[in-house]
Amino acid sequence: MGQKIGIDLGTANVLVYVKGKGIVIAEPSVVALSTRNSRIRAVGADALAMLGREPESIEVVRPMRNGVIADYVVTEAMLKYFIGRACGRFRISKPEVMICIPAGVTSVEMRAVRDAGLAAGARQAWLIREPLAAAIGANIPVAQPSGNLIIDIGGGTTEVAVISLNDIVVSDSVRVGGNKLDEAIATYIKRKYNIVIGERTAESVKIEIGSAIPMERPLTMQVRGRDQVTGLPRTVEVDSNEVTESIQEALEAIVNTVRAVLAETPPELSSDIIDKGMIMTGGGAMLRRANELLTEVTGVPCYVADQPAHCVAIGTGLALENLEVLRDSLSGDFLN
Repeated sequence: MGQKIGIDLGTANVLVYVKGKGIVIAEPSVVALSTRNSRIRAVGADALAMLGREPESIEVVRPMRNGVIADYVVTEAMLKYFIGRACGRFRISKPEVMICIPAGVTSVEMRAVRDAGLAAGARQAWLIREPLAAAIGANIPVAQPSGNLIIDIGGGTTEVAVISLNDIVVSDSVRVGGNKLDEAIATYIKRKYNIVIGERTAESVKIEIGSAIPMERPLTMQVRGRDQVTGLPRTVEVDSNEVTESIQEALEAIVNTVRAVLAETPPELSSDIIDKGMIMTGGGAMLRRANELLTEVTGVPCYVADQPAHCVAIGTGLALENLEVLRDSLSGDFLN
């Protein structure tokens, strides 16, 4: 019997869940290629370490964009690498794989993900929509006839969905996630301080001092970059309230998506959500005071799930273990 593997194939990170072991891989979805012959030089954390530091002979790429495959060949190679690592060197048979996809993808995009999984060495590849996987991983009782609102803020997209009876009732998504927040921070620092910083530095600023709501006692951080005028390295001090200001537009897009889903939710499920509150998952859920912002603007309590960054991967693996129960909720008849 082959292994059962759940894969959160995200824009920013790939997480792999193996039945009986939990999450065994959590690495960036980044691949380093040789510009001469397109041979893969590094995958995951090793490739990310090269980002912004690579010579002309190496190109560092993110094969996933906004939750869908942007480069099929590189995505297949990346999946093959991670599946191989999860299974170990001595595998008797091919694994059965469940891969998560954004709620709003097209059938063509679904087929591309499934085909990439099969080409990467899976015996069978199932697909599950991201909000449903996130809810299962957050230990929400999705099988009950009750409304549960999940907000999954990933690297490339934010998925908002109401889930009841093992399926999605209402959903919406916006192509705003952790990567957009990083871009907004880098743009703000460039405009205000005339300093150019890389995406890894912008991400560090977000993690270290980022906040969705201004703080009474702002956190501060030394940020190093290249001065646009002199071309020389320069260091400036940035505080958390500046970061809050820089990401307001991106956060507003997320808030509007939550409002849109709440407006479309059937009344019976709305009352359930008011009683139970909304649950946040994904790496973006770890942004300071993000749940307070959503509670403030919607009037509905908002909570952050335990291990929010791992919820989708855990839910994907658990869904594969309960395939018979969830079969009707999986995406597309052609996937069976």
